[in-house]
This record gives sequence, C-alpha cells and structure tokens, in this order.
Amino acid sequence: MEYTLITGATGYLGKAFACECLKRKQNLYLTGRSEDSLTLLREELLSLYPARDIQIFPCDLSDEKSRAALYSDAENYKFSRLINVAGADIQKAFYLYDEQKLTFQIRANFEGAVSMCNFCLKHRAEALRIINISSICGEYAMPYFAIYSATKGALTNFSLALAREWRGKGVFVTAILPGAIHTRPDVEEYIKTQGIWGRIAAKTPEYVAMKSLNASDKGIRKKVIGAANKLVYYGSALVPGAIKTALISKKWSSTQKDAF
Repeated sequence: MEYTLITGATGYLGKAFACECLKRKQNLYLTGRSEDSLTLLREELLSLYPARDIQIFPCDLSDEKSRAALYSDAENYKFSRLINVAGADIQKAFYLYDEQKLTFQIRANFEGAVSMCNFCLKHRAEALRIINISSICGEYAMPYFAIYSATKGALTNFSLALAREWRGKGVFVTAILPGAIHTRPDVEEYIKTQGIWGRIAAKTPEYVAMKSLNASDKGIRKKVIGAANKLVYYGSALVPGAIKTALISKKWSSTQKDAF
C-alpha cells in the first residue's frame, strides 16, 4: 500500500488536504504535535471514509529527536505523496525574539520540511509527488515578518532546486504560494483589516488544498493560489525592491502576533 504523508494535519489546511486526498482514494499517514488531536481527527476521517487506511504519529517537526521517532515508525511505509503544511507564522520585530522562539520558527518552517522531503525520497513509492506549502510572503523582504518571509522564500527555492534534481526520475516537487487563508480567529481578524481586497484575496483551506493537489498532479513546480494574489505577485515585479520593502514595513509594523 502507498500513503500520502501530511504534516500539520490537525490544522485547518492540513485537515483540508486530508479530506481532499481521501476523496481521491489515497491512504494517509498524518502527523502533528498533539496525539489527542490526531486521534480525534483520525476518528472523524474514518467515519467519513471507512475504506481508507489512516495512520497517525505525533511529531514536533522542529525537534530532530521527535522527527527520528516518526521516521522509525514510518520506515516500512512507501509514500507516493508528501504534503508539508506544518509551520509557524510568528509576526513581530526581530529583536523581540528569544532564542527558543527564533530556532523554533526556522526549524518548523524550513528544517522540518526539508528533513521530511529527505525521508520520503528514501521511502518513496514508484512515483513521489511533494507539495511544500510556502507563501507569497516568501517572494519579498518583509520587515516585522522577516523570519517567516525568509524561511518561506528558502522553502520555495529549495523546492525548485529539488524539482530540477529529480527531473525525469519519477519525483515531482511543487511549491505552493498562497496568500491569507481563512483559518484561526487571529487570521480572520487580520483579513478583516484588509477590507474588500482582503476578502477577495483570502481563500478557504479547501480551495487551497484542491488547487495545490491539481497543480501537483500536473507537475507544476511553482503555483501562486488565487487570481488576486497572482495580480500582486506579477504586478509587484515592476516595483523596485527598496520601495516594496518600505511599503511592507509601514503596513506590517502596526500588527504583531506570536501564535503557532
């Protein structure tokens, strides 16, 4: 049997990916930080899709010992898809970070995803499709969101490089660049502050999951999700970098969040 491995499965987007993959008759191997949340999710999904096999294993992707435990549990599985969803969207001035929060965000957003790619490549089925959830924020230097944008930019570049390394060898890698996604209450509040544009640009987890899987199945290497986000992405290419950074700094300096 072949499996789809989803990190961050207990979050809004992770669950949406799980449901969409089950609709496509894929067996799942789900991971997240909370074993209780994973158990509840598994029970819910099995009630909807009893014919599928769903395995779970708790893991903090920012911790190498926790990842090693997952790899030991999953070493006998074959994976036909990996979806890296897990990450931390901490937003604040860089000097406000302590060492623990700094290393946590870098490891969760980049190191954990890269490590999962390495593991699945070594335990892949005949064909493997990798989806790395990056962000359109990774395309810019973002003051007050510097760690998040830098790690997401690194994940995008890593994905494109890996796609080229494995070109023609049965491995397909797709970097997904969404904008805001309707998820946690703090994210919903942020979307409201953006007015009409925020409501147009933000997408549901279900929409992002569906579009991401479709792009992966087509072998697309880099996919910006949503027409409004594409407009910003391509339109901003005409704006000098210093001006973009100044505008972003002015906008993002007024908000702060310290959530996972």
